[in-house]
Amino acid sequence: MSIVNDTKLQPAVFFLTGIPGQEDVYVWISILFCLMYVTSILGNSLILFIIKTDPNLHEPMYIFLSMLAISDLGITISTMPTTLGIFWFNSREISHDACFAQLSFILSFSFTESSVLSSMAFDRFVAICNPLRYASILTPSRIAKMGLVSLLRGVGLIFPLPIFLKQYRYCKDNILSHSYCLHQEVMKMACSDIMFNIVYGFFVTVSSVGLDLLLILLSYVMILKTVLSITSHVERLKALKTCITHICVVLLFYMPGICLSVIYRFVQSSSPLFQNVLGNVYLLIPPLINPIVYSVKTKPIRMRISRLFVN
Repeated sequence: MSIVNDTKLQPAVFFLTGIPGQEDVYVWISILFCLMYVTSILGNSLILFIIKTDPNLHEPMYIFLSMLAISDLGITISTMPTTLGIFWFNSREISHDACFAQLSFILSFSFTESSVLSSMAFDRFVAICNPLRYASILTPSRIAKMGLVSLLRGVGLIFPLPIFLKQYRYCKDNILSHSYCLHQEVMKMACSDIMFNIVYGFFVTVSSVGLDLLLILLSYVMILKTVLSITSHVERLKALKTCITHICVVLLFYMPGICLSVIYRFVQSSSPLFQNVLGNVYLLIPPLINPIVYSVKTKPIRMRISRLFVN
């Protein structure tokens, strides 16, 4: 497709829709979203504070949990300004540069979180399948390297996307059907050849999320194989119990994202409202629920939180 040269056709800004058809109840929706954002920020910050201030929690599993909390905070803070701006001030305009920056942050933190979740699966694999070598395999330096690789991979893979988006001309409808900038939505606005972003976006998804899911699956196959070889029923349940929290978090993170990606790529008949709700679930619910799940299911964190508020 040729690039349109008429600069008059190029809109200076994008317009965010918010939640279509629900404008009459924006006040109530804004209260719900604000509570979710505040709870997410406070919950993940509390997890970070507890892990940092309690030396007993300076173990690999909790360090990975800290990385997960940082990723969740990044996703929350990246989406919060535009979403609440629509609900509170009807501020729907967003410049191209701001839009590209927002979608870059969202994607970078999302891919980083995916990598952290695969690292957490590896942690459970070592703890159950090689418990005697746990301390020697997951050393502090190795954990730091895994965290750095997760961050660099998340940023490095996403870096080319906004650069190419910035080169395109946008002569089509400039209304985005979400309360934040989504890469798939922005690409639809371009009147240039977007084949690179389509192919590269697919490559990034497969090589990051696809690889992480494969590693998580392999980890749990090996874990299940080891657990089934344990003769004691009590010990078998105890080993599986340590994985339940991580499995819940994995499903909570990947399922909405996969569904959203499939809908945008292959399902053209889904309603805009459904896509919008699913997009908000994808970015809002995991950062909100993750600290709650780990606080309830992880005894050391639960006890530490109890002591913190009781004292």
